[in-house]
Amino acid sequence: MRTLSFNGLLRGLFSAFLLSFVISTQAAETGLLWKVEAPSGKVSYLFGSMHSDDPRINDFSPALLKALADTDAFMMETLPPSDPSIYFMKDQSLRDLLTETELQQLMQLADFHSMHTDAATHMKPWLLAMVFDLPKPQSAFTQDVLLYSKAQEQSKEILGIEDTAEHFGMLDSFSQEDQLTMLRAVLKRSQEAKERDFDALLNAYLSGNTARIAELDDKITGGMLPKALWARMRVKLIDERNVRMAERIAKEANESAVFVAVGASHLAGSNGLVARLRKAGYKVSVVE
Repeated sequence: MRTLSFNGLLRGLFSAFLLSFVISTQAAETGLLWKVEAPSGKVSYLFGSMHSDDPRINDFSPALLKALADTDAFMMETLPPSDPSIYFMKDQSLRDLLTETELQQLMQLADFHSMHTDAATHMKPWLLAMVFDLPKPQSAFTQDVLLYSKAQEQSKEILGIEDTAEHFGMLDSFSQEDQLTMLRAVLKRSQEAKERDFDALLNAYLSGNTARIAELDDKITGGMLPKALWARMRVKLIDERNVRMAERIAKEANESAVFVAVGASHLAGSNGLVARLRKAGYKVSVVE
């Protein structure tokens, strides 16, 4: 059995928010890279990322690379945690919480995703669900991590929009019963279904079709979870976070030129980052 590397854990962390692709269909504009002009005159960029290691999203355009090079700082949703224990339950094991059949499914998926079984049986159920709902790993580096590495190579200041406690606290706040419901929903899905749904989301992302992403996400994730739980997850993952992320991005972007990488689900709609930054007095325009 192979061990779960730190980059593998990062993959799990960042893939956690693939599930949060919830975008309002009210948005008329589409695009993944946005120019953000602050009242102070500073020019920053906002990029809608996809938390995946798929090579089809990691061939960065010249416009994106130029935007990164032209800024002084790099912001991502959260910085890699210094303490890996944040991924795991304390004094509990999924061996005691799942049925024998479910545990066997977990073991098979742990092997598929290159995770040591001991790590898998102690990981927080919500995070394990996110990792297991993805296709087979293709690389240790997600799109976010590659951008993070490029920013480091360019000696940029690296900032987290959220601290570790905030970032993990969103889904940590759900009850153990809710978290197990998330995990069990994923255990029931076939790998073929996961790959089919992932490809549909990926194609929507590559086309910049935010309305289609929203439609697919409600169909896929909303369809496998109880409606009330899915509704609460949407509020926690998108709505509440957009409020504080917009405030923190606005503050930083008014003081320096910054490249911001956040999940594409946070950009569009009346509650999205594009609209919120405009309301705060920023000129935000899509980069062709």
